[in-house]
This record gives sequence, structure tokens and C-alpha cells, in this order.
Amino acid sequence: MKFAVSLTMERFSPETSMAMVKNNLLELARMADEGGFETLWTAEHHTIECTISPNPLMTLTWLAQHTQQIRLGTSTLVAPYWSPIRLAGEAALCDHLTGGRLEFGIARGSYQYEFDRMAGGMPQQEGVAYLKELVPAVKKLWAHDYAHDGHYWKFPLAAGVPKPLQKPHPPIWVAARDPGTFDWAVGIGANILSTPLSAPAAEIAVLGERFRKAVADHPEVPRPRLMMQRRTCIYDRPEDWEVAVRHAIDYGRSFENLFQNIGTVKNGFPEAVPYESVKGKDNYNPESIRKNLMFGTPGEIIEKLEDYEAAGVDQYCLGLTFNLPFELQKKTIRLFVDEVMPHFATRDRTRAVAVGH
Repeated sequence: MKFAVSLTMERFSPETSMAMVKNNLLELARMADEGGFETLWTAEHHTIECTISPNPLMTLTWLAQHTQQIRLGTSTLVAPYWSPIRLAGEAALCDHLTGGRLEFGIARGSYQYEFDRMAGGMPQQEGVAYLKELVPAVKKLWAHDYAHDGHYWKFPLAAGVPKPLQKPHPPIWVAARDPGTFDWAVGIGANILSTPLSAPAAEIAVLGERFRKAVADHPEVPRPRLMMQRRTCIYDRPEDWEVAVRHAIDYGRSFENLFQNIGTVKNGFPEAVPYESVKGKDNYNPESIRKNLMFGTPGEIIEKLEDYEAAGVDQYCLGLTFNLPFELQKKTIRLFVDEVMPHFATRDRTRAVAVGH
């Protein structure tokens, strides 16, 4: 199992300067690069300060100038906000500007608040139809001249310019939680980005089974990769869990505002909705959060990661963007690099030697 980190610029108060936010992201990105993480993922969002990323391709191009090895992924581009020609060209240019390090992640989109402003108010669930039309068109534009006559987009014969540096194209990842999206994504040869959100550990196995079924149902394509992401915070002492849980609860109430479209957003800052308005109230139980999310000491984290391994996860992604204090974000990366990753590397070497004999 490889490891990745999800990072996005975020502000929760107008008192926090963009200079500080930008510099914090850069410092974390360099730490992840030097620490040996496989991929840095960053999302696309609009009009909200808690996720400042109107074009993740631009953010990744900037980070590429300050990192050496780490792969750079979009987690995720939002299909209904793009057109095939523009996306094919911008993503391919990003691939060149990052030295062939782009991982192309795409999704239907999540926040209804955003869809009301970016997609004419369409229900965000309809984004999957855009996704299924957009991705095949982009792949064809990356390959050769192509004319498109679809439901959402139509254009005469055109070339994607430039063509990607990676051949035949950057790895494609599709965000999925429902079985239908798993099946479609695997069927077109895409890798899977998934998350158990705040659900109990059993959800990890459920998502892993959906992936296995999709792979079994598509023997005609090589097995793709499965990534799962959880909010992550690592600390030295078991009693330090309350800080991480408190920030997860506060962030979750802002997330509910945007996802359910039930709260107030002022100058880009979502107000946390009342606890009485949230869905899945057990997800806000402090003990449940401590148990379900990737919160713990290095030893506790290693034990929790075994559930992901058992589910067939190829890449575990540390979700660090939930208003966690910057020093705690840095400590999480540092402890993961120093104490968690070596455990898995040593064990994998031992297994390789055993297999060799």
C-alpha cells in the first residue's frame, strides 16, 4: 500500500491572510515530497473560502516548481464545470508543466451550494451524466482529431492541444461511492478515488467489495488502482484526540451547510449549521469520530490502516484539509513519515524476502 496526502488552501476567517494560506500549503507540499508520499491531491471548488481551489491544475503547476518527485493529482475536477476541449488542453498542458507528474482525477461534484452557482442550479446528482460523457471525449481528444455529438456538448472535428506528455495520457481517476460509478469507471480503465466519509470501519470493506466486483465484472481491462481517503490526524499521546475531534465536528457542520444547501455563506465563509440540522448525527458523536476517522497515535494509525489493506486499497490518502491547526498538520505528516511509513516499508521488505526464498 502506497500513501498520499490531500491538501488544499483553506481559510475559516477573514483575519487569516492568503499569503499565510499559500505559504502553509507550500510547506506541507514540500514535507510530503521529501517524506516519500506517492501523490499530492488537491480539489476543485468555487466561491467558498474553506476550499480555495478554483483551478487545481494551476495549483499543481505551481507546486511542481517546488517539489521533486511527488505525483500531483486533481481530487477532483468537477465534470459539469468543464468542456471537453478546454479540459483536454488544460490538463495536458499541466502534464507538461509538471514534468509528466499529473494524475487526472475527476468527479460529478458534491456541494449543491456550488451547483446552484456554477451549473445553473441543476441537482448535483445529475453530474454523473456529465462525467460519463466528458471523460471518453477528453480521452479521444488526447489521442487524435475528434468530433463530438453528445447530449451536453457538440463540436466539429478538433484536436486536443497540446497532447499530454505521458503516453497514452495521464492516469485517470474517478471519484466513486455507488456501485454504478465503480462499474462504469473500471469499465473504461479508470482508477478509483473513494472515501468512507465519517462512516464506521465496516464501510471500508463495503467500498472494497464494490471495487472487487467491478474488477471481476470487467476482466477485459487491466486491474486499476483503488485509493481511499479519510480525515487524518496523528498525535503523540492518546489523550490528545479531543483537538482533532473538535475540528472534525466543526468542519462537518460547515460541510453540511454546503452539501445540504441549508445554511448561510457570507463573503465565502460558510456558517456551521446547528447540530439539530445535521444528517447522521452519530457521525458527530466524539467517540465515533475518534474511532472511525484516521485519528490516533502512530500505533493506533498502523492498526487502523490494516482495515484499508484488507479491503484491497492500493493508496491510502491522508485528508488534512478540515481546519486542523497548521502545526498539527505538520506534526501529522512528520509522525506518518517517521513512524507509520517505515513500519509498512519494513514489513513489505520482509514479505518480499520471504517470497524470494
